[in-house]
Amino acid sequence: MASTTKDASDGFTAEERAAIKERAKETRKKANGEADLLAKIAEMDEADRVMAERIHAIVTETAPELMPKTWYGQPAYAKDGQVVVFFQAASKFGTRYATLGFNEAAQLDDGAMWPTAFALTRLTAADERRIAELVRKALG
Repeated sequence: MASTTKDASDGFTAEERAAIKERAKETRKKANGEADLLAKIAEMDEADRVMAERIHAIVTETAPELMPKTWYGQPAYAKDGQVVVFFQAASKFGTRYATLGFNEAAQLDDGAMWPTAFALTRLTAADERRIAELVRKALG
C-alpha cells in the first residue's frame, strides 16, 4: 500500500497526487470510454474488481444512456459530459471500503439533505437492487 502521509509541501498524499495526475492524463488523451474503464477495473484488487464489475453491469443495464469512462483513474458514468455516478476502489486510497458516489448531475435530491456516497465492502442482491434504483433516480 502506498503512503497515506500528507506531504507538507502540497498537502496531498501520494495516492491523491497519483489520482490528480491520472485525471490530468485523462483530459489530455483521446478517451476510449468503456475500454479504458474495463482496463482500470482489470487492474483492481480482487474484492474491488468483483464489485466494480457488478456495478458496471448494473449501470450499463439500468442506464445505457450513461457513457462509461474513467475519472481520476476510476470507473465513472457520464451524461452530457458530466459524471453522474462513479466507483472508487478501496485500494485507491487504502481505505477499508470502496465508494459508490453520485455527483451534482445526479438527481437524487430529497428535501434539504440526501446522501451522495455509499460505502461498500461487498455487494448483496439487495445492494445491487438498491444501486439500480439509485441510478434510475439519478437520471430523473
